[in-house]
Amino acid sequence: MPIFSYLAIPKMGAKDQLCTELSKLDYCQIVPAENQDVIVLVTDTPDDNTEKSLQTTLKELQSLQSLSMAFGYNESIDKGE
Repeated sequence: MPIFSYLAIPKMGAKDQLCTELSKLDYCQIVPAENQDVIVLVTDTPDDNTEKSLQTTLKELQSLQSLSMAFGYNESIDKGE
């Protein structure tokens, strides 16, 4: 179960659009900052393949300027699988 958190920076003027796009994606939860153009994104996927697919989808979002990982945890890696 891969769990990651990111700081998502929208393109200029696209914060609302990015929030909408991210909130429609499975395995994603968002917390938009109230006074800055930044969104905290937490992903919790059931397996590595789903995580890779989600990563591809995130990279294709037109309203996203940058995505910086803040934390990552993958249970299968920690168990040595």
